[in-house]
Amino acid sequence: MNIRRLIPAVALPCAVLLGLTALTACGSGAAAGKKNGDGKLDVVASFYPMQFLAEQIGGSHVSVSNLTKPGVEPHDLEISAKQTAQLNDADAVVYLKGLQPAVDAAVKQADLKTKIDVSALTTMERHGNEVGGHAAAHDHTTGDESHDGHSHARPGDDPHIWLDPVKYAEVAKGVGAALAKADPAHAADYKKNTDAVVTKLGGLDKEYADALKNKALKSRVFITTHAAFGYLAERYGLTEEAINGLDPESEPSPARIKDLQKMAKADGVSTVFYETLVSDKTAKTLASDAALRTDVLDPLEGITDKSKGTDYFSVMRSNLTALTTALGTK
Repeated sequence: MNIRRLIPAVALPCAVLLGLTALTACGSGAAAGKKNGDGKLDVVASFYPMQFLAEQIGGSHVSVSNLTKPGVEPHDLEISAKQTAQLNDADAVVYLKGLQPAVDAAVKQADLKTKIDVSALTTMERHGNEVGGHAAAHDHTTGDESHDGHSHARPGDDPHIWLDPVKYAEVAKGVGAALAKADPAHAADYKKNTDAVVTKLGGLDKEYADALKNKALKSRVFITTHAAFGYLAERYGLTEEAINGLDPESEPSPARIKDLQKMAKADGVSTVFYETLVSDKTAKTLASDAALRTDVLDPLEGITDKSKGTDYFSVMRSNLTALTTALGTK
């Protein structure tokens, strides 16, 4: 991913913020929505975490399609003419502005009534190569904010909000409210499903907190290919050191590699984590040179045959096992 690709599209000219949602409704009659042939709300998701929420919250009342196919690195997605037509024919889109510039541009131009930008449903932060400890420098105290305190995507924001169960729950609430607005006939079901997802995310948050706030951990530092886990690190008092910052495809400098090797020895780091959708070459080279292990920490940008789980919750629990194993206990 090129860092320049994190620059969000110009704000939509016709935007109405609905409470916790970023529901954009241009023109009249937006609340009613338009149904496809089987009577379901036709929802397009930009990539897997958006698809998962739409399916979990929408249930039997929605038909969800994903613009990013399994195995495709979502940051680099290019929109085809067929997908552009798909957006125009949909009732709603759920996307994360700033993560996929091609999606941002297509959504801006799409003639659909409900546009749900999840970056406006929680606070966005700016992260670099090293993230952790709820440092004030990472807080969302600058940049554009909505009247409810949620910040909108800005250049350089870390988009990986779904890897923090608490932030993902905030997003779920906003998506649920937006779907209820688009399809009021089934609002009660959307609310019920949203509450169920939020409850499960609360349970996942407790699992992470109980395991990662353990004072007996040997180390609180972990190394990743790129800075996808900054929100998670801050949430649970860890420090993520990323080889490539927010860009998984860039090449680290020799100085950065040397610093990581020194840091790993000083902080008792045992493992270098890599992910399945980008090359593991640099991570394995660093691990070999520093006599460290390697393992997968999945940023959950898509589910494939290589994923250690079949959905968001199972992969997140696999990630927790990988983290606790790497951090160890005294």
